[in-house]
Amino acid sequence: MITFAAALQLLIALAFLSIPLVRHRYGGSAKANAEAELTRQGVPISVLEENKLSFDASGHETVVPVTVALVMTVLAVLNLSGSDWGQTLSWVFQPIVLAGNFLILYSNLTAAKSVKAAFDRKGDPMLQRIDVRALLKAAEGGFPTWVMPILQNIRHAVVMGGSALVLVAMIIA
Repeated sequence: MITFAAALQLLIALAFLSIPLVRHRYGGSAKANAEAELTRQGVPISVLEENKLSFDASGHETVVPVTVALVMTVLAVLNLSGSDWGQTLSWVFQPIVLAGNFLILYSNLTAAKSVKAAFDRKGDPMLQRIDVRALLKAAEGGFPTWVMPILQNIRHAVVMGGSALVLVAMIIA
């Protein structure tokens, strides 16, 4: 069962690595689409940078998924090597990864509402007139159709289902 859990942890690591890889490959296209949409709306494209909206693999869009992938890989290696630390640390980190993925899912589902609320809080009339749904839809169009929702749903299924199965495997082991 521990080998099974380790294999799942490696799959979870790959799922998290898919985030920066896809954003690195297609983020420029998504940004160009978002800029075109802002231009269509008569809004300066500088609002993206000024408000730290990015669609590429910069900043936390790489650091967080790569860190999670590294943690999952270390746990898998510890579990495969038979170290007791593997199981102990899996009990600590696997629930964190599971909860974190629920936060990612929630963030994905409420992105337009969250961005709109953030713009409204700033009180800037320029930001408040942006059609955020259209902006995000345009950016999404910069990614291939297989990314959202197909890859996104597969990643969520692997991370959430895999994490739950890792915990079950730890109970059985």
